Amino acid sequence: ERSEGFTAFTKAFRLLLQSSLLGLGGYLALQGSITPGMIIAASIIAGRALAPIDQVIGQWRGVARARQAHRSLKTLFAEQPLDMARTELPEPKGHVTVSDVTLYAPGQTGQERRPILEEVSFALQPGDALGVIGPSAVGKSSLARLLVGAWHPDAGSVRLDGARMSQWSETQLGKALGYLPQSLELMAGTVRDNIARFDPDATDEQVVAAAQLAGVHEMILKLPQGYDTEVEPGQGGPLSGGQIQRIGLARAMYGAPALVVLDEPNSNLDAGGDEALAEAITALRERGATVVVMAHRPSAIAAVNKVLVLHEGRVAQFGDKADVLKRATRPVAAAPKEVAG
Repeated sequence: ERSEGFTAFTKAFRLLLQSSLLGLGGYLALQGSITPGMIIAASIIAGRALAPIDQVIGQWRGVARARQAHRSLKTLFAEQPLDMARTELPEPKGHVTVSDVTLYAPGQTGQERRPILEEVSFALQPGDALGVIGPSAVGKSSLARLLVGAWHPDAGSVRLDGARMSQWSETQLGKALGYLPQSLELMAGTVRDNIARFDPDATDEQVVAAAQLAGVHEMILKLPQGYDTEVEPGQGGPLSGGQIQRIGLARAMYGAPALVVLDEPNSNLDAGGDEALAEAITALRERGATVVVMAHRPSAIAAVNKVLVLHEGRVAQFGDKADVLKRATRPVAAAPKEVAG
């Protein structure tokens, strides 16, 4: 409201000033004090002098937003704890323990706080592959973010090899994790750079090995410049949605991580991509990595050995895949009829 008020005032003031200049100039010209050309010159000079002020006021809303964003950043940085040096732990093997994890929706307070996840518990050993299934908005993506340390639980703990995520150094944890988010974007650079996570020390052998493990090596070779094909930020350039997702899968598998979390990894894949995904999960298990797959389509959990069923943010079932699917498909017995009298 203040910005609109200033804008209206300056427009009215500018019109009043120009009218006053013309009126005063005409009077002085009639008196013979100035020439008519001076009237035009004064009007032009006044317009040029007021133009910067008009531009500043017109852009004042953007200036105010920039100042507010700057204050918010300063407050955020001031509240963040200093990056303390952490003791380097042994290389993780992939033991994952989730104990009574509860997560609330960000920004909710008081009685409005409804848990996205509530008292979720399970444990995985190296070589296990877990398929997390359930309807939409049940907390699968939130659980994926908790497992990779992007979010922190409001209650309970997520541990990797017995240590909380906060106890690992960011560098060490980043190398030990592979993550394929549900909403995936590639960054500006080549396909090789994106697979290598822009690691300056990455070798061609490591990049090609990750691509072969994900089953995208042949697909990348068919691109215009192969691994050196440039990617446009947020668009992918010459890549389709399925190709972007498969390259993201190779990025998650780069560096032989101990824990790989895949959130809807086959949402844009065809039958060939589903087969390559199953082979990649099998290869990761054979290497001793722990894999967690958030899935809607049954083909995504073809290669897992454990299944967790989420219902309204709680664990409905957890165990070996064959046992869980058997219980899920078991017909419900008919209720006995009441006997009258």
